[in-house]
Amino acid sequence: MVALVASDASIKNNVATSIMHIHMADKPLMKTIHHAINVTSTEAELFTIKCGINQSICFNNISKIVIITDSIYVA
Repeated sequence: MVALVASDASIKNNVATSIMHIHMADKPLMKTIHHAINVTSTEAELFTIKCGINQSICFNNISKIVIITDSIYVA
């Protein structure tokens, strides 16, 4: 089974907001929103991906984790 982790982060008024979605078998499993102050968007994006991987491995029968991000620096 494949877990799909999609993440995005943005900064507005010095507050970073990062959103992560986990989908498995064409069904959304989890959505997480994190807020942080005084961090870069790259740090927020990396934190979100880390959380997505940690939460994905908790599900049974995961053989592959696919991560989708819009940041070339994070990739």
